[in-house]
Amino acid sequence: MKKLFLLAGALVVASQAGQASAKSLEDVLKEKGVITEEDYKEIVKSSPIKFKPGEGVNFTSSDGKFSSSIGASYQIRYTLMDLDAVNDSATKHAQDSSKFELKRIKLLLNGNAYSPDLTYKMSINFANIAGGTTSNGGLLEETWMNYKLLNEVQFRFGQDKVQFARQYITPSTAQQFVDQSVVTAAFAPGYDTGVTILGKVAGGLFNYSISGLGGVGQNTYRSTTDNAFAARLTIDPFGYVKYSEADLDSSAKPLWSLGSSYFRDTIYIGETNNLGFTKSTGWYGIGSPLMTAAQKFSSGEALDFNSFGVDTVFKWHGLSATGEYFFGQAEGQTSGHKLRAEGFYGQVGYFVIPQKVELAYRYSYLDPNRDIANDHWVENSIAASWYINNHNLKLQADYTNVHKQAAIASTSGIHPTDDQQVRFQAQILF
Repeated sequence: MKKLFLLAGALVVASQAGQASAKSLEDVLKEKGVITEEDYKEIVKSSPIKFKPGEGVNFTSSDGKFSSSIGASYQIRYTLMDLDAVNDSATKHAQDSSKFELKRIKLLLNGNAYSPDLTYKMSINFANIAGGTTSNGGLLEETWMNYKLLNEVQFRFGQDKVQFARQYITPSTAQQFVDQSVVTAAFAPGYDTGVTILGKVAGGLFNYSISGLGGVGQNTYRSTTDNAFAARLTIDPFGYVKYSEADLDSSAKPLWSLGSSYFRDTIYIGETNNLGFTKSTGWYGIGSPLMTAAQKFSSGEALDFNSFGVDTVFKWHGLSATGEYFFGQAEGQTSGHKLRAEGFYGQVGYFVIPQKVELAYRYSYLDPNRDIANDHWVENSIAASWYINNHNLKLQADYTNVHKQAAIASTSGIHPTDDQQVRFQAQILF
């Protein structure tokens, strides 16, 4: 009898195929009263193929032991850089730029195998292909399998984001600005391969992760015993706070989270790695060329890196506020010399149209070498986001004043600069 009702319902809605295409057949049948709520739940439960915006197409075996979801995410970006003009004929300043780019184009696969407790994930970023070669660490990003013994004790093997810095852990698709803060980019280690023990304790009041990692970053492997260690702990006293910056859910009660992160690694000068803080925009990549003679490390010296971070986030009725502070130190095992860096950012956002239009402001401060002067990087940013369908379909724009003091400015240490950056981004998840 249910099959007859389903067939009749299908004929009723066939003339509205255009509208129905945005919904599943069972959704339309339930809305029109052809099937009951109980019938709907039974159909959804037994259906081997499901689709949900932002989560892709899911295939599930009848016993639930196997499932696989296939989806994708696109971020298409335009950036205008209006670089500060310097009235000095002896100073050559970089050219203004106007750039369109495929910032992130990802294929996303995840699911479970043999048991609901054994899950896996793989993300492939095709935007990392440039001119026939790969960049930014390569195609593979999050590629791991996770076994849940208990909610409190889970084991993850493979490549994942190093659990350091809340904003870095938050997916790029779930951020309030077109991209993360310059401070987060400077301190986050990036992706790395290893094993992690993680879990939620006391119903999610405490969330922790402890990782042993290769220590040289994304899709890069080392054969020495100088591996890396990372640990993170968060406390969510009023309920779990999602790793999504905006308060899209318009939380009815206040939500607050306090977190801390630690990362330790040993890297040899000249060793190949894909770690974010060693790149030209990372705190070590910026600060090490500025080291004084008394600071400099020896050629080929092993450096011990220690980084710390604390973060907090608050959400309530469409208002969100996030802040993080970072400290990093590199110490030479032979010379005993040290390079110290610190930075922080704070941002706040509010939905002027609930769950649709949000305005945000962010202040970022980076000091890549605390032992010298005139090397600060400060950014003031404002942003507007239109959430057409949550994070699944949204448009974003932001404007940033980028102030660099003379030691790190593009004027080769002669003048500080104030550059203007404007970005627009379209995002789709499916």
